[in-house]
Amino acid sequence: MEIDDIRAMTDEELQEDLDATHRALMNLRFRIATLQLANVNEIRKARKRIARIHTVIRERELARA
Repeated sequence: MEIDDIRAMTDEELQEDLDATHRALMNLRFRIATLQLANVNEIRKARKRIARIHTVIRERELARA
């Protein structure tokens, strides 16, 4: 998902997506610890998605101020 798609989300959708991505990252970490994860690049993608969401949230906070 690109940054433009994330920027199009509402604040509630962003928070829900952030929570879901955090849960997915936790599950990926469990899967890598138990050697069940075949594609380790998924962890990097999840972390980048979290960072993008945090960036958009911060942009909106600064725009309001």
